[in-house]
Amino acid sequence: MQRPHARTASACSATLLLAALTACGGTAEADTQKPTAPEGVTAQAGSATSVHVMWEQASDNKGITGYEVYREGRKAGSVPATKRMTDIDGLTASTAYTFTVRARDAAGNLSAPSTAVPVTTPAPTPTDAESPTGPVKLRGKAVNGSTVTLSWGGSTDDVKVTSYDIYQEDSRIHSVPGTRTTARLTGLRPGTVYTFTVRARDAAEKSSPDSDPLDLTTASAPGAPAGTAPTGLRTEAATEGRESVIDLSWDQPDTGGTIPAYQLYLNGKLTTTIVWGGTPPTGRATYRLTATDPPGTRYSLKIRAKLPDGTWGDFSAQRTVVLTG
Repeated sequence: MQRPHARTASACSATLLLAALTACGGTAEADTQKPTAPEGVTAQAGSATSVHVMWEQASDNKGITGYEVYREGRKAGSVPATKRMTDIDGLTASTAYTFTVRARDAAGNLSAPSTAVPVTTPAPTPTDAESPTGPVKLRGKAVNGSTVTLSWGGSTDDVKVTSYDIYQEDSRIHSVPGTRTTARLTGLRPGTVYTFTVRARDAAEKSSPDSDPLDLTTASAPGAPAGTAPTGLRTEAATEGRESVIDLSWDQPDTGGTIPAYQLYLNGKLTTTIVWGGTPPTGRATYRLTATDPPGTRYSLKIRAKLPDGTWGDFSAQRTVVLTG
């Protein structure tokens, strides 16, 4: 008679959870180390009922997973680790507040609170019927591989400009009070092309048109290969019959070989792969895109090249174009 298989228990089962303190004679260490407290916290009133809070990146032995924002010691909001700014709404006009920020890691450890920063919301404004004018003469420079500085000419408003918002491509990444026309941006990637614009905002939360875009390239890391981003991208919208078209032209990067194709991104999403019908062009390249959306539609475009090794290179600076009618 066949005997049933004996089942033996193993004290060293491979399925034991890593959280167990003792297994197979070893020890899995729990993460009990708290992140550092965020520094550089600022808070500014964006309107009579909202405050914009920003801070610098904290550090942790395992990694930051998020940040929590507190108002008078009570949690008012939270964001993932990729964000270091947030708007706190639903406040009362003409009221003093204090804000702190705490970092959180994957084990749930919270840092000590940051230094508390005070801010007072302004009084309600009179009827604000107009948006601010757009900032002018946006200028800047790359300080190093992770930092750039910007400056611009101030905007005007029928009541008051309360802040300037800095955008990288189409995402707001920083804000400064309406009394300032400079900004210092950190935490950028080396050897990367960034496109910045600035908008003015008033107490009624009306935003100005964008400033002209500014392209800045951060310094490459020591020993890094040459950049592969197309440069000098220009876009122009036109009408041809009943169709809207966008003409693009750019200077091709020096990749040490022929560039067989480009990817064209529209509003942050891949829309087409440009493949040449014959011999790929040298020097400046051109492409015409047919658009089906109605006149007045706003597009953001950027491209990147297919490198000789088959991988995709760095993105060009982003350009914005509005379809004509």
